[in-house]
Amino acid sequence: MSDVRSAVRKVAVLGAGTMGNGIAQVCATAGMEVAMRDVEQAFLERGLAQIDKSLAKLHEKGALSEESRAAARARIRTTTDLKSAVEDADLVVEAIPERMALKIETFAFLGQHAPKHAILGTNTSSLSVTEIAAASGDPARVVGLHFFNPVPLMKLLEIVRGLGTADATIDTARAFAERIGKEPIVVKDFPGFATSRLGVILGVEAIRMLESGVASAEDIDKAMKLGYRHPMGPLELGDLVGLDVRLAILEHLHKELGEQFRPPALLRQMVRAGKLGRKSGEGFYKY
Repeated sequence: MSDVRSAVRKVAVLGAGTMGNGIAQVCATAGMEVAMRDVEQAFLERGLAQIDKSLAKLHEKGALSEESRAAARARIRTTTDLKSAVEDADLVVEAIPERMALKIETFAFLGQHAPKHAILGTNTSSLSVTEIAAASGDPARVVGLHFFNPVPLMKLLEIVRGLGTADATIDTARAFAERIGKEPIVVKDFPGFATSRLGVILGVEAIRMLESGVASAEDIDKAMKLGYRHPMGPLELGDLVGLDVRLAILEHLHKELGEQFRPPALLRQMVRAGKLGRKSGEGFYKY
């Protein structure tokens, strides 16, 4: 890995789901060529449809000219071929499901097939960047790039430094964040990082309050929105993120950090019932 990185011009985004298509959109809007990859063409088509919808909304609001909207869309190509997606990338951003075995398999592949100059980023919200990086064979170029949903609107990008992440990689990650209009923070690789650890503990306490009958979901959320100026209540946010995702993060943090992160029985029951939030049509609210 070279010590000095050239500007990121080409980005490969692995995953066309909620996070992946949002990351692809902001990169393309910032002028980068994007290859968005997923395992099925149907997933890619849904991702592109969401990008089209999001870009159209920005245009309607006057935040994006028609010329810029069309140019951003033209910069995005899709593929189901992982090797083709990453072979000429300056930056790879992995946004696949939060399963360590899957991430390790992916980064082992990237270590072999991504260009040697490319930065390898993971959008994990809680898993060990250091462990993921080890699978690549070159931990110096691996970094956590934790985006927030919805990616085109949320300003924060949490940059996570693994044990072996090089300073040059962090510097390039900062420059990338600023180029796509994000405000970066840099944190060490510790379970839950900064944001997931704080956000999840608020969410889990809200679920316990609902479970105990302290107040309704609506009033718990209203308390945080009106009393603390949160743009979205913790239960609404759980529905947006996905209750299955919330459960997986809690299980990981419970194992790593202790009892305060033990998943509530109500959350487990809802996930078993398929009530996962917005993506399933019902969670703490109906959609």
